[in-house]
Amino acid sequence: MRAVIQRVSEASCQVNGAVTGLIKQGVVVLLGIEEADDRDDVAWLAQKIANLRVFGDENGLMNRSIQDIGGNVLLISQFTLFAQTKKGNRPSFIRAARPDKAIPLYEAMVAELSVRLGKPIATGVFGADMKVSLVNDGPVTIVMDTKDKDNH
Repeated sequence: MRAVIQRVSEASCQVNGAVTGLIKQGVVVLLGIEEADDRDDVAWLAQKIANLRVFGDENGLMNRSIQDIGGNVLLISQFTLFAQTKKGNRPSFIRAARPDKAIPLYEAMVAELSVRLGKPIATGVFGADMKVSLVNDGPVTIVMDTKDKDNH
């Protein structure tokens, strides 16, 4: 499981002109799921996202988590995070999980983050053509991969 986490002052997602998710201060999480992922990856990554200290304290230091500030999450599925670009110019997405595997794990991530933060999680629509708008605050952008836990 791979996540690109962006600290935002606001963000939204639209599908066919309708807003599916809207947040103020918090993080946008672009989530890629691969075939090798399971519920352990969901639990590990949700814990990391909920406790990631990327928000400023009274001294302007990044010492507060999304939980600490009562922030929000907009979770967007993004299979292209597993693009392979070694050969040619057209990316291959062979490592990305198929919907029958990815959808339950995506839904598990929504549920896990919601429990950890004690509030609903804003989302896009799995597999849809989404228009995501955000104001990256900082900018602060963190990349995490559950297969590379030693470096996080």
